[in-house]
Amino acid sequence: MTAFAAVMTGKGTGAISTIQVFGDTAEVVIKKIFKPAGEKPATYQTGKILLGTIVDAQQTVDEVVIGCEGPETFTIHCHGNPLIVEMIMQLLQQQDVTLLTADQLLTKSLAAQKHINTIELEAKLTQTKAKTLQGTKIIEYQINSGISKKAAEWMKNRDTISIDQIKTDAERILQNSRKAKLIINGCKAAIVGPPNTGKSTLLNCLAGRQKAIVTDIKGTTRDWVSAQCRIGPLSVVLIDTAGLDEELAASPEGVVEKASQQKSVGILDNADLVLLVLDISQATAQLNDQLVEAIAGKRALTVLNKSDLPARLDTGKLPKIANTVQISAKFETGIENLTGKIQQLAGVADFDLHTAVCFTDRQESLLIQLKNAESKQQAASIITKLLYGRLPV
Repeated sequence: MTAFAAVMTGKGTGAISTIQVFGDTAEVVIKKIFKPAGEKPATYQTGKILLGTIVDAQQTVDEVVIGCEGPETFTIHCHGNPLIVEMIMQLLQQQDVTLLTADQLLTKSLAAQKHINTIELEAKLTQTKAKTLQGTKIIEYQINSGISKKAAEWMKNRDTISIDQIKTDAERILQNSRKAKLIINGCKAAIVGPPNTGKSTLLNCLAGRQKAIVTDIKGTTRDWVSAQCRIGPLSVVLIDTAGLDEELAASPEGVVEKASQQKSVGILDNADLVLLVLDISQATAQLNDQLVEAIAGKRALTVLNKSDLPARLDTGKLPKIANTVQISAKFETGIENLTGKIQQLAGVADFDLHTAVCFTDRQESLLIQLKNAESKQQAASIITKLLYGRLPV
């Protein structure tokens, strides 16, 4: 006989907070702490909405609305004052209710639905965290189609399908998942380049608001500045880094600059995409070995900025580290072409939302095992775990 409770609304003060109580003793607990309004006895049937008060030893804690969502699931809608929420949670704990996080409670309540497979459970848990509507649609597709359908087909046809075909399918899903995860989870785009090439202006342009200081002083940005924006189906965190400049870092006053540039290299290592910003109006060499080395192997796009000025940069001498696009961040020209190139760079420009993908670390790990399976028996075991395995605690 157990009951669990969690605060389902976000932290902070709001007009209303929601506490969910779940378990085979949930109704017993609710009846102990809830005093219904009116003279008629309350019925706790599924679908009922009850008005009344939460009481502690006859002392009123708060006026609440209780929703009877199921035989073992009840929601308490109380005032959003954090003190009131804490008092109700403490009162529940006194009734031997185990307090959980919202994610933990959602996992337990969904897992209790016997008809649900593990992929559907993961989908319902992950959908609320998707960064975009397109990401939510990708996850929704996996429940009855997508990876669920493909795994079911593998199991149904395991006697006739070849192990090589299963491996090929698993590899294709993994490849598509790398693109899908950027849509589901969002991505980080590092804006890098020499000082004074317009990196901060570009961030402000894409973000649609002033986030970074913009001046003509070389090396103005000594620390990173970030902003979030939407580019097609992507939720992108733009990170404007300090310019990678060996001369500034090597100067006697360059201690701060050197530390800032070390941070920039760290940001580059964790970035999904790189926007290398160069000043097309400057004929001087702008790329040093440090910058070229830092970008090597990254999904990078060279942004030739300041196209409103006469072009003096010999683009033919640029290392073949990325494709290019010309813009004027100051006058916001060429931005549509830039955002299109960013989507192509991420591989999501024409991504079909109705594609089989994996969207959790558990699924990815099992698919990697599957593409390396040495026998049908081993493959069948992995597929069974994919469909019905336990979630990691």
